[in-house]
Amino acid sequence: MWYLALGIAVLLVLWAISVYNFFVSSKARIKASVQEIGNQLKRQAELIPNLVESTKGYLKHEKGIFEDLTSARRAISAAVQSGNVQKMADAGAKLAAVIPSITVAVEDNPELKGSDVVTKLMDELRDTSDKVMYARRLVIDLTADYNVRRVSVPSSFIAGLFKFDELPGLITPQEGEHTKVSETEMKSPKVKL
Repeated sequence: MWYLALGIAVLLVLWAISVYNFFVSSKARIKASVQEIGNQLKRQAELIPNLVESTKGYLKHEKGIFEDLTSARRAISAAVQSGNVQKMADAGAKLAAVIPSITVAVEDNPELKGSDVVTKLMDELRDTSDKVMYARRLVIDLTADYNVRRVSVPSSFIAGLFKFDELPGLITPQEGEHTKVSETEMKSPKVKL
């Protein structure tokens, strides 16, 4: 009979260790994911000025776009140096808001569309934006897994015992245009070639 009790105790200890290790490794992976957001934003901050300089000659009439890009790059540099996840997310969003302006300028001028320099700029901006979005998505997913496990029974006992607090993930405003979908946005896009 005492073998059974010992076996159950050993299983409980192994389970507790495994849950504890999940919380510790999740926190480390979340921290690494936040650092990846900073890494990608830093890549943007270093890459974009070089591409912008090589593209300026083609887009002289769109000076405001470059001022916006420069401002976004400065915000990214400051956010990466601060290490604040929310500042990094906001800086990335600021850059993402400039990309449509460049796209419109390129689409309005057929000579620009064929330019390899402009195409390279657009490709790099999209690629970097996608990488930042992926890194954000990873932080969101990892944080959600951690927080769900933290409040789920029976792992919540280990979380409480070792004081694993809730992690905020990326914080977004609960009100605003981003929370609404317009009728136009709900329609399926039609592509004509």
